[in-house]
Amino acid sequence: MKGQSKRRMSKFAIHTHESAPPDSKPLMQGLEQAFGFVPNVSAVLAESPATLKAYMTLSKIFDESAFTPAERQVVILAINEYNECHYCVAAHSVLADMHGVSADAIDAIRDGNPIGDPRLEALRDFTRKIVELRGWVKEEDIEQFMAAGFSRAQVLEVILGVALKTISNYANHIADTPLDEAFTGAAWKPGG
Repeated sequence: MKGQSKRRMSKFAIHTHESAPPDSKPLMQGLEQAFGFVPNVSAVLAESPATLKAYMTLSKIFDESAFTPAERQVVILAINEYNECHYCVAAHSVLADMHGVSADAIDAIRDGNPIGDPRLEALRDFTRKIVELRGWVKEEDIEQFMAAGFSRAQVLEVILGVALKTISNYANHIADTPLDEAFTGAAWKPGG
């Protein structure tokens, strides 16, 4: 197993508007306006206003990539599954469903299996290779990705997705972030 399976009590606060550092409060207010609540991952990141701002900024920038909303969720879920992030796999399973990713594709990614849709499978596979090989993919990997209809710009945008999810995946590992009620129906753990 890649990650640590031992759960521990976090010493990181899940901040509220009252407990958050002053510079995190307006960011949290923006999240509450956008989502109706502050996701626990953001409430943990609020400990460091700079980190919360970086995460939110990268998320907005990733939304500007050439990927469709569904394709962005495939990238994110593939990274989350590889990094064994229980929180992000659950949260983005819900978001992927909202963005039109099929239940079969979501389940395949959650299980670390190929997707039946060839284009989405090329995206999942390439994303996984980027993470697993730490960017040391072969030119043939890039060519296969592009043969599925993606561009060289999107090669770099997968890396942008990796940067985004590294922040939340690693923070959730350290903080053992509990799932928000909105995501408990999609709870996930590595290996099943």
